[in-house]
Amino acid sequence: MSREVYARMAELEREGRRFAVCTVVRTVGSTPQVVGAKLLVDDLGRLTGTLGGGCVEADAFDEARQVIRTGRPSLREYELTEDLAFDTGLVCGGTMWIAIERGEDALRIGERDLLGDLLAASSGGRPVALATRLRKNGRDLEPDGRLFVETDGTAHGPLARDARARDAALAALREGTARTVPLDDAHELLVEPVLSRPRLVIAGGGHVGLALARMASLLEYEVTVIDDRTDFAARERFGPGIDVVRMDMVEALRTLPMGWNTFVVVATRGHKLDSHCLREAVKRDARYVGLLGSRRKTVLIARMLREEGVPEERLRAVHAPIGLDLGGRTPAEIALSVLAEMSVERHGGSGRPLRLSDETFERSAARR
Repeated sequence: MSREVYARMAELEREGRRFAVCTVVRTVGSTPQVVGAKLLVDDLGRLTGTLGGGCVEADAFDEARQVIRTGRPSLREYELTEDLAFDTGLVCGGTMWIAIERGEDALRIGERDLLGDLLAASSGGRPVALATRLRKNGRDLEPDGRLFVETDGTAHGPLARDARARDAALAALREGTARTVPLDDAHELLVEPVLSRPRLVIAGGGHVGLALARMASLLEYEVTVIDDRTDFAARERFGPGIDVVRMDMVEALRTLPMGWNTFVVVATRGHKLDSHCLREAVKRDARYVGLLGSRRKTVLIARMLREEGVPEERLRAVHAPIGLDLGGRTPAEIALSVLAEMSVERHGGSGRPLRLSDETFERSAARR
């Protein structure tokens, strides 16, 4: 969930306004929003966030107003039939389960108020995760305990001693994507990691660095480009919203602040400079480090750094050559392949095509 939603919660608390939090806790099939999507509804009917729009969101809005009035939480199933999808514009064929609770209940575990922790995590601090165990009763779901997990494995709440829940929450937190994890035949665990916007640091402002910075900005990365050349570090080349730093690239990678959700791409003008930059990058607490270049360049630089004593596990963690094999060769196509790989890292995707198999397509056609 974005910082905007948590900041809005803090505003509403300061104003003394009551509000409800609507959360997508489970999905099956194609749905207009993913697990973890949230909508805030306050007692004046103002909205923050989205569940995908359409009649589902409209019904959730009405239910949220009822929860604010009564204080009783709600967890409802919404089946998105083809007729409903056609009429409302929603993607058809899926089912969503939406939980709604009062704001004060959503932000508390026992006596601990979590809003400060969640705001800090969404603003660049260490990530945390909220986890809710869901008991299955046929197609119905019921909340059955909650857990708050930090990156060092520290856990708080009624489920803190449940090793399965704690380990599942920690694994999902490390991947940074909200998900519902099966625990056993009767329970699932909704895990909602809270972390800041991803930051991309690009060492090298050449043609690929330029394309990468512009494209990453569209994907809502906070982008910083480093180059020691005046022409390549000109802010007007990159446009608004992209931070450009003109300084020694090795020194910049040694000193720039980097958090857990930082991605680093080394794409300088030469093998030697690449190796020096990579040496500094692998020392940092970045989530992802990638090196642009050929297989031969990758082997040569790895050999150089290995001889300098860089640990083997750090070298093997580098994505090199960087990117997915999409076949393109232009700077924009290379940037696309790099960001595609970074998206797999961020969201835990497979990178495989989503296209229906011939078997599935033929089976669906045969039912008509």
